[in-house]
Amino acid sequence: MISVTSAHVTSTAAPEAFFARWADTDTWPEWNTDTAWVRLDGPFATGSTGRLKPRGGPAVRFVLTSVIPGQELVDTSLLPGARLVFRHTVRADPSGGCTVRVDVRLDGPLARVWNALLGKGFRASTQPDLDRLAAAALEVGPAA
Repeated sequence: MISVTSAHVTSTAAPEAFFARWADTDTWPEWNTDTAWVRLDGPFATGSTGRLKPRGGPAVRFVLTSVIPGQELVDTSLLPGARLVFRHTVRADPSGGCTVRVDVRLDGPLARVWNALLGKGFRASTQPDLDRLAAAALEVGPAA
């Protein structure tokens, strides 16, 4: 396993607001600048599959490997010889709002190759993308 990058943000938005944005896969390109489009084949639930197209790259298959409403989303892109895993977690803060974290990793026999090809871009974009997601979550609504 290779840890590619991570990012975190605190927000006055409720954890459910982040989860609502994750569940609306059609809007991922609005806050994730590396993504051109996303097509989910089934419900937003653990085990569902889909395809996404990175900007400047070919479409890839992905699977929602963990969906825990209001807490966690793990999506895994299936690359030749590797799996690109994005783990998103959201935790309510005692003072209201929440903390959101994104961890990106690569697993598989060709993980080092994919890290050499994609790692720099993910390290540059993960925090800004999370910041845009935080702004979009506020559009859903602040914590009560």
